[in-house]
Amino acid sequence: MFTTVTYSSDPKEKYSQLNKQLDALLSGEKNRYANLSNASALLNVFFDRINWVGFYLMEDGELVLGPFQGLPACIRIPLGKGVCGTAADRKETIVVKDVHAFPGHIACDAASQSEIVVPLLKDGELLGVLDIDSPELDRFSDDDRQGLEAFVTVLVSHL
Repeated sequence: MFTTVTYSSDPKEKYSQLNKQLDALLSGEKNRYANLSNASALLNVFFDRINWVGFYLMEDGELVLGPFQGLPACIRIPLGKGVCGTAADRKETIVVKDVHAFPGHIACDAASQSEIVVPLLKDGELLGVLDIDSPELDRFSDDDRQGLEAFVTVLVSHL
């Protein structure tokens, strides 16, 4: 069912390939946790130089750890706290070049140096966030932001 893909070197085409792969992978499956699990696994294979990728899901007014790849993580994050809680509260993507410079950063993995968090929005409702950490400073580009926002759009259509 899953085949290895050789991705284009062009960032826009690379993300287009990834998003088509995600859509095919999730096609016909409606279980939220199965789809989020496969999405995190796909991103873990897609990215190099990352140390954590996964989801926090809205539950009773806070973010709760969902499917992920990486070391054990923080379980609950209040809205407005850390990068994930701030992105969720603002309902906008946040790219952090240096997590140590982000006020109130929550360090789940001491190796993390940079981070990108993309909200999962469906019909204006916040379902949760996609969180990716890297052990490198300034790992995530604007191409990554745009590509991951498109990835989340495809993903949310399957939730």
